[in-house]
Amino acid sequence: MRRHEPNPHDGTAIPRVVLAAVVAALTLAGACPALSDDAAPADTTNRAIEALITSVARLGDATFVRNGKSYSAATAARFLREKWQSRKSEVHSADEFIDRIASFSSTTSRPYLIRFADGRQVSSAEYLRAELARFRAPPP
Repeated sequence: MRRHEPNPHDGTAIPRVVLAAVVAALTLAGACPALSDDAAPADTTNRAIEALITSVARLGDATFVRNGKSYSAATAARFLREKWQSRKSEVHSADEFIDRIASFSSTTSRPYLIRFADGRQVSSAEYLRAELARFRAPPP
């Protein structure tokens, strides 16, 4: 069976100019989410969260304490990234990432801790909030 191919001369084809105008209008109206302003905040959020996770990974002389057990910084970063990926729909900002993903165990509700080589210990929430403030600060 042969398909009917539109003939540009019989009025059944949509002129390219009309099609281009419709696409342009939809894009300007924000109907294409990938091209609208909605994509920018998500990209900014993802970059901020990745920067926070990277800052944990770079704490080579520190240990990450989760549910009473110590982990390397690299292991902690991998865990935080996986937890974030599995619950990404719950996180719409770097602050929510800290509050909902990176501060406490979702199974025991115990806070995550970071223990530095000098013996100082801080909650991951405190450390990550300080890092986030540093990222957001204007350059000197």
